[in-house]
Amino acid sequence: MTLIKSIHARQIFDSRGNPTIEVDTVLDNGIMGRAAVPSGASTGEYEAVELRDNKNSYMGKSVFTAVNNVNKIIAPEFIGQNPNNYQDLDLALINLDGTDNKSNLGANALLGVSMSIVQAASKLNKLPLYDYLHDGSEYILPVPMMNIINGGSHADNNVDIQEFMIYPNGADSFAQSMQMGSEIFHNLKKILRDKNLNTAVGDEGGFAPNLKSNEEAIEIIINAIDKSNYKIGEDISIALDVAASELYNPETKKYELKSENLELSSYDMIQYYMNLCAKYPIISIEDGLDENDWSGWQKLQSELGMKTQLVGDDLTVTNPTRLKRAIEESAMNAILIKLNQIGTVSETLEAINIAKAANFNTIISHRSGETEDTFISDFCVAVSSGQIKAGSLCRTDRIAKYNQLLRIEEDLQLMNKKNKFMRA
Repeated sequence: MTLIKSIHARQIFDSRGNPTIEVDTVLDNGIMGRAAVPSGASTGEYEAVELRDNKNSYMGKSVFTAVNNVNKIIAPEFIGQNPNNYQDLDLALINLDGTDNKSNLGANALLGVSMSIVQAASKLNKLPLYDYLHDGSEYILPVPMMNIINGGSHADNNVDIQEFMIYPNGADSFAQSMQMGSEIFHNLKKILRDKNLNTAVGDEGGFAPNLKSNEEAIEIIINAIDKSNYKIGEDISIALDVAASELYNPETKKYELKSENLELSSYDMIQYYMNLCAKYPIISIEDGLDENDWSGWQKLQSELGMKTQLVGDDLTVTNPTRLKRAIEESAMNAILIKLNQIGTVSETLEAINIAKAANFNTIISHRSGETEDTFISDFCVAVSSGQIKAGSLCRTDRIAKYNQLLRIEEDLQLMNKKNKFMRA
């Protein structure tokens, strides 16, 4: 039996130039699994704790304590363990931390260890990661939700909504969806340039121009779709990540859309979305309301849930307990899945299984502070999610995920394994 020989963590840097943690798990036959942990900017109140040092170095963002927790506390407990027992090892990580929110050792420390062990186990079994974690059903290649205009916490501009995404629901393959996205992205750049608007990009690779309103962003994207010779609403639809918790003022209990000089109640925000959906081919809305506005989420679901994907992110933070509440209260119909929101691979799988049992859609997601790690690409195929958020058609930290999915699609076709592209 091949066992874990060593686990070693180090500080590296993410796509924003901030420190993050990387972990190597080495087996006694020399096989190594490596994982790098991403970091969010627009983070939910109920996410597992990302441990940072908060000292003078690296403007308080260093992760040397989390690194030390792996090397000095976690690693000695895991030497000699079987990497195939990753679920038991995840439970041991949770118990070793001893808190509900991973605040003792840090969710970033735990996740780095958890993912690196799974990577090592897949190599030990001579299986691609997507195959090692797969449940044996049909393989599904996801629809990429490509963020091509950034706003909110992801960009230094005046646009309120955090992500404007294109959704290639008319594609017949992942490769074709990427062609659609690439063509629209480059046409969008040309349109912005012709309008003398900024073509610099935000954290997730989307353009970050100053615009008159959120609706103008949608109009410009529709123009780019049209110039790319795709049918709006048939070949390509629109998806939004509003990140409404970032817009909510708890003192006034209003959502502040500063680019439009609007202060809206929960009811008014729902009407705002209903008007947008009536006017534009919007197929998905993520975090449409504040993470504590449960009654508003119920109303939003009752008004739009039959025809629009309503995605909980800050509301549910990949947490099985909060997800169960959302299911019981009919507060949404889809959940965004981020491994670092909960802290281990096993807990993430649990959340996905709960969502699927409730017929909720699942979307595997990156974070705004990313690395070149492609774990989520394999993970998305492994769990047959059918949708992925990995950013725009720009920046290597985003493109790495999409390129890995192109490789997986090709591998499945070459091996004649039953697979399909998830179309809306």
